[in-house]
Amino acid sequence: MSVVLTAEQQQIRDNVLRLCQNFDDDYWLARDTDGKFPEDFCQAIVDQGYMGIAMPEDYGGSGLGITEAAVLAQAITESGAANAGFAALIIGIFGLNPVVVFGTEEQKRKWLPPIIRREDVACFAVTEPNTGLDTTRLKTKARRQGDVYIVTGEKVWTSTAQQANKMLLIARTRPEEETARPIDGLSLFYTDLDHDYIQIRPIDKMGRKCVDSNQLYIDELPVPKEHLIGEEGKGFRYLLHGLNAERILISASMVGLGRAALEKARKYARDRVVFGRPIGMNQSIQHPLAESWAELEAANLMAFTAARLYDSGEECGLQANAAKYLAAEAAFKACTNAVMTHGGMGYAKEFHVERYLRECLIHRLAPISPQLILSYLAENALGLPKSY
Repeated sequence: MSVVLTAEQQQIRDNVLRLCQNFDDDYWLARDTDGKFPEDFCQAIVDQGYMGIAMPEDYGGSGLGITEAAVLAQAITESGAANAGFAALIIGIFGLNPVVVFGTEEQKRKWLPPIIRREDVACFAVTEPNTGLDTTRLKTKARRQGDVYIVTGEKVWTSTAQQANKMLLIARTRPEEETARPIDGLSLFYTDLDHDYIQIRPIDKMGRKCVDSNQLYIDELPVPKEHLIGEEGKGFRYLLHGLNAERILISASMVGLGRAALEKARKYARDRVVFGRPIGMNQSIQHPLAESWAELEAANLMAFTAARLYDSGEECGLQANAAKYLAAEAAFKACTNAVMTHGGMGYAKEFHVERYLRECLIHRLAPISPQLILSYLAENALGLPKSY
């Protein structure tokens, strides 16, 4: 590894890779086929104490940083679990960061330990079908009636809602026309996912079959005022606080996924003999794989540079966004190269690289597109005028 880990971080990596040997490529191929949620995998992570890796010790966590969480995420994807393994539990690992930072002491003590023990499972209800990446224009409404808010609206691409009993929900508590800026009317809640008021419709998608993505239809959901995080109208700002950490975790996980694909290609290139010689002797095979190695290592350096800055309390927006961009592009290229190296067998499920390619695409697209990242970098790193 080009990134130098501390002894503790290396131990986390080694232990997670060892744990993941019980959930090998064949396990994830089976889950990709039958669509069964990998609850046994999630429970194994919980049993080893990793679900609370970045949570404060006062609430049952390990009190470690985003760097250690990134080591964990990367080891999971690199093991062959790919994006499915990452997506199955990452919300539990870091999704409640707004509660950790902005919640009351009572909320933290009530909400965080059950997440760490996986007695509660949360989902993230933010994206909406008609606003996309323009999160400031969200339409889901929460109107105050006495001691409760009544929430109505739609959410889309809500992962693990089929498993969850809780949700982190952002909704508009003040009409957009009554605010100086659209973000001023958005509030953040952590509340029950009550099926009496919420219809959950799964989305049949390209990859990651075992980790559900859903459309939510929320109809007059009562949310107690005690479930409001922080102050009314500041919910979008609370979400922004955790975006850099999210970028870092995704970038580390994508590097791991790219490495998994590259390792499959490397082995196949050494073992596959055509015209009396291993195909790995051919520069047309060697060079794309060598390029992918270099690109993944560069993305990894950026990811862990961003993680170090984040844990030190320093500004890391440029590095976190650049890491997400570089890692997503490098992973996509590595997965594509792995399929191409396998030739026709790269299209066969039994060689796993086609699954890696399908799963790498989600974080090339989301939670922010490469085009928006480049626009952000152009504006904030290069001082160019805002383009959107």
